[in-house]
Amino acid sequence: MKSFTMNTPEMKLPPTEEKIDAKLLSPKFAHELARDEDGRLYSVQMRALMAPMQIDLPTVEAVSALRIAARSVHLLQERWADKHGLSEGRLGVMFRLFRCEGDARALGDLADDLSTTPRNITGLVDHLERDGLVERVPDPDDRRSVRARLTEAGKVRIQAIWKEGLAHQLDVVEGFTKEDLAQLRHLCLLLVENARKELAK
Repeated sequence: MKSFTMNTPEMKLPPTEEKIDAKLLSPKFAHELARDEDGRLYSVQMRALMAPMQIDLPTVEAVSALRIAARSVHLLQERWADKHGLSEGRLGVMFRLFRCEGDARALGDLADDLSTTPRNITGLVDHLERDGLVERVPDPDDRRSVRARLTEAGKVRIQAIWKEGLAHQLDVVEGFTKEDLAQLRHLCLLLVENARKELAK
């Protein structure tokens, strides 16, 4: 059985407004991966840990694999954003404002788009505003609210890096077919639907 090691850091998911800690790039443990009789990857440690227990092993292994993948993708995004003097969260705000083509967005809408809290968005916008990349403007429809938009410096910054960001995404899915990607999308969003049902209970 062929096996190999994928090093992933044990992440404590830093606040999105903080720069990535260099310590996170030093793995504390490694997920040794192997292929089963059907050629599918699995975590050797997870299978050894769970196999003796009377549980539905495929379910536990699948959800664990999703968590490992999510941590790995998050780390890659944070490392790439840090290379440009940003964080994953700040970059997410800038991408969404860039998509608005100069229009200002309500902070609440940004929070919804990024699946985070208004408080976190406020912190991210504070940092971006301090760096001269984003500015707050009054909400013409609600005096109690403010909107955010990219400054000229912010537009120049995001225009210089967004294509590189897309290229990084392509690197992560190297070797995937279009059918693989469609199935990955479908299964991930199916998990999202199921999780929402559980959260609604």
